[in-house]
Amino acid sequence: MQLTPHKLSCPYCDARIRLLIDETAGYQQYVEDCEVCCQPMVVCVESGFGDDCHVSLTDENEALWTDY
Repeated sequence: MQLTPHKLSCPYCDARIRLLIDETAGYQQYVEDCEVCCQPMVVCVESGFGDDCHVSLTDENEALWTDY
């Protein structure tokens, strides 16, 4: 496991937050509370081959849950 810091904006309060993401775990989708406003955000991590890693945060009410 290799945790890498990512700075993103909360979809609720727009605060800049820092998440530690395991970029080696492949596709991930989970809920984490914002450290500022405590609202539930859906964290979606898509890591490809090499150094490609895309992290997105969405409002829990707007998220499209997928089963992988």
